[in-house]
Amino acid sequence: MKELLAFAMLVICIFTSVTAQPTHQIKGVVIDKSTRQPLEFINVLIIGTDRGSVTDSVGHFIIDDIPPGIYRLQASAIGYKTTITSEYILSTKNLNVDIEMEENSTELQGVTITASPFRRDLESPVGLRIIGVQEIEKSPGANRDISRVVQSYPGVAFSPAGYRNDLIVRGGSPSENRFYLDGVEIPNINHFSTQGASGGPVGIINADFIREVNFYTGAFPADRGNSLSSVLDFKLRDGDMERNSLKATLGASEVSLASNGHLGRKTSYLVSVRQSYLQFLFDMLGLPFLPTFTDAQFKLKTRFNERNELTVLGLTGINNMRLNTKLEGEKAEYILSYLPKIQQETFTLGAVYRHYADAHVQTAVISHSYLNNRNTKYLHNDESTEENLMLRLRSVEQETKLRLENSSTFGAWRVNLGFNLDYSQYTNTSLQRVYIQQANTFDYRTALGLLRWGIFGTMSYASPDEKFTASLGVRADANNYSSRMNKLSEQLSPRLSLSYRLIEGLYASGSAGLYYQLPPYTGLGFKNNDGELVNKQLRYMSVSQGSIGLSWRKSSTFELSAEGFYKEYDRIPYSIVDGIPLACKGNDYGVIGNEELTSTAQGRSYGIEVLLRWLIAKKLNLASSFTLFKSEYRKDKRSEYIASAWDNKYIFNLSGTYNFPHHWSFGMKVSCIGGAPYTPYDVEKSSLVNAWNAQGRPYYDYSKYNTGRLPAFGQIDVRVDKTFYIKRYMLGFYIDLQNVTKSTFKQPDILMSTGEIENPTAPQAQQRYKMKYIEQKSGTLMPTLGITFEY
Repeated sequence: MKELLAFAMLVICIFTSVTAQPTHQIKGVVIDKSTRQPLEFINVLIIGTDRGSVTDSVGHFIIDDIPPGIYRLQASAIGYKTTITSEYILSTKNLNVDIEMEENSTELQGVTITASPFRRDLESPVGLRIIGVQEIEKSPGANRDISRVVQSYPGVAFSPAGYRNDLIVRGGSPSENRFYLDGVEIPNINHFSTQGASGGPVGIINADFIREVNFYTGAFPADRGNSLSSVLDFKLRDGDMERNSLKATLGASEVSLASNGHLGRKTSYLVSVRQSYLQFLFDMLGLPFLPTFTDAQFKLKTRFNERNELTVLGLTGINNMRLNTKLEGEKAEYILSYLPKIQQETFTLGAVYRHYADAHVQTAVISHSYLNNRNTKYLHNDESTEENLMLRLRSVEQETKLRLENSSTFGAWRVNLGFNLDYSQYTNTSLQRVYIQQANTFDYRTALGLLRWGIFGTMSYASPDEKFTASLGVRADANNYSSRMNKLSEQLSPRLSLSYRLIEGLYASGSAGLYYQLPPYTGLGFKNNDGELVNKQLRYMSVSQGSIGLSWRKSSTFELSAEGFYKEYDRIPYSIVDGIPLACKGNDYGVIGNEELTSTAQGRSYGIEVLLRWLIAKKLNLASSFTLFKSEYRKDKRSEYIASAWDNKYIFNLSGTYNFPHHWSFGMKVSCIGGAPYTPYDVEKSSLVNAWNAQGRPYYDYSKYNTGRLPAFGQIDVRVDKTFYIKRYMLGFYIDLQNVTKSTFKQPDILMSTGEIENPTAPQAQQRYKMKYIEQKSGTLMPTLGITFEY
């Protein structure tokens, strides 16, 4: 690895001495957001420079001789609200930007409204973070994976053990998040996702497609349902309508090829294919599992005219996780004893049609998602006989979704109304060994069809000077699974958001709402050996949450905010066998929810978040966050609260990237997280031969659930980027060093079977293995060299 890094630095130095910097144009059109008509005499400036232009009679502008980089544009004119765009990358060709401006119907004498890249949202004045291209491209330790990028934000925990992207927000479960691509819902954003939850070792979305991400940790929009903890709303780029280009990337875990361009005069496209070599990296690191993945993504956008457009997009992933059985030693022994082989295929295909009718915008979204998940596990990984079979799961989830909505603007008021209709199919063929008081085997088949429907609406108001904003929303959901779920009134979900500018730059904001989420299909479709659905009594999960915050913006480049939040959970599925809430599971590979459950558990999470952001265009992107919180669950309303699996108590992050001349950049991230609670092992149960052979791992003593606590953990990540621009070519290098401090994360020693029976003459049900303990610690320096080429 040292030789590889030295060679990379030599290549960089050689290129630095011989390359000259090209320049390009930034051009585009400015239109009225309602009428879709071009606007003339609009001032367009590049933020952080003295370069700009004015639109002509057909709304076009051109700014010449701009060096490559990441830029925002600002558009302003009398009678219109000043607009600041998302970040855009100017690389090997001219950049085309479409800017929409809103009319400012009331001009107030002496009132100045300052535009800012820290945009505010009427419906979500708290709990919303907008993530730009700079953070996605150059975030230290993230390797352009959005699940890792958001871990720098308040309320988002990370796993010190590494190798997984579980999204744990404000003390909630990894299963409580929802994801959207340009308005199309996708089931998950990670390869090798845990069925019934989320997570996985690497993201499935190509970062080259992302323009920005709206990350909601509260105050969820009414049209984004079925979430309790967070919503990640991805805004994708449009293809270039003037020139086709090609980009190749050699990243931390994969090689990708992407193309960007147009088909005719009305249709643009983005398309990419990625192939992983993650298995080689994991093999080199001596990990016991070897994941391989392939994914593809595309976006087609057709503008029929100024009032009608159609977007079609697709996302697919093929995953295969093999076991690295050639490894020897105790470090691999434990994981190889229980981790199944995993094969997954997933795809989402969706279309978004949008019609602009002056003050009204109609949107129709239709999509289909598919997940085929296969898990197989043999005792001692010996497949020579079916008697060793511990698990054979074959499961398919399919969702077909339709959403229609209309958004209207009436002066200072905005109204959004719509409904959704979904049909879900869940099939499962499972054979699984279990140990519940005695050895048993679940062998069942499920074919579940589920019709879901919902309505939603939001009414928002902003005073002419934007000093006061308010939003009142409601949605209701139901389905035909059971009589407990088929009434909209039972899942009525109101929400209210308010914001007020106390003094110039200082805002007080708050939000309160009740949100619902359907239990996982794995739980709804679980059957006993008699073929009966045993979880028909399940209900929608719910959370009542409120937050209040202060946000201070000293200028358009600096923001300091503090938010307090409180979440109260109800109707959480409770595991009958383990005696813990299902929400405390989901951060490991495999499946959760395929067990007997009851909707009796409750929970709460509360805390305070502080965020500082400092942006200097073309120079600095700095963010620091601190979260102090408590996350607890209980069996039912009569029981005492105990710490949840996600109760880390505090999270601290300091992350920044500084851009030097000649397209060098340096980034560093400091991360600290409090120790999570843990549960001691049940030695008596785990040592039983029948119990151990059922799952290949020790059992926890849930009577002592989360009575222990792990130590705190901290690490430092560093990243260096260098980019070369040679005429129409771009060649980029980056070196990402994760955990440069080589911090070690120590977990309780693992209880492990030696494979030797200590009482072989006893009856089978009483035989026990001799047990041993294996030291469990992780933490190593992980260097990554990335190469990007664009033409």
